[in-house]
Amino acid sequence: MSIRNLMSVAVLATAIVVGASTSVATADMSKAVISALRGKLIITKGELPEGKNDKDTIAKIKAANLTSLDGEARDDVQYWHFSYAAFLSKTGATTLKMEFYNGKQLSADKTLDGIDPKSGLLTGDISINEDEGLAKGKTYTIKLVTGSNAVVAQTTLTMK
Repeated sequence: MSIRNLMSVAVLATAIVVGASTSVATADMSKAVISALRGKLIITKGELPEGKNDKDTIAKIKAANLTSLDGEARDDVQYWHFSYAAFLSKTGATTLKMEFYNGKQLSADKTLDGIDPKSGLLTGDISINEDEGLAKGKTYTIKLVTGSNAVVAQTTLTMK
């Protein structure tokens, strides 16, 4: 196998591994915007909107935040996919857990790895389904927590 073919295989393997895992990335956002939204977990259908200035950006992000999310039925199982932006109240963790609570009952969770411990903003995509513990029609408090159970961002979301 040639070097070119080996590199193509390596790039494809990396793309498959990255695509199969929970996407975690940090975004470039002004400190003023991060500070204004600190502790909030914003759920969207896509990337965060940008405004003309910080005040406009904050307003657009708040307007894009979803309070309910439509799912998709596949093989008799309901699936939900969403993008998130976590404006962390505390930095320093390299791994966080996204926990879905129905009242005080933990219903599901997703581990987020590869986090930049210096960033105050974490963005990514999540796919989750009924087999993982969520139920259509229920409202969940979603908490992003550290290994020591400190909540660094949260929101409420109804799964439709």
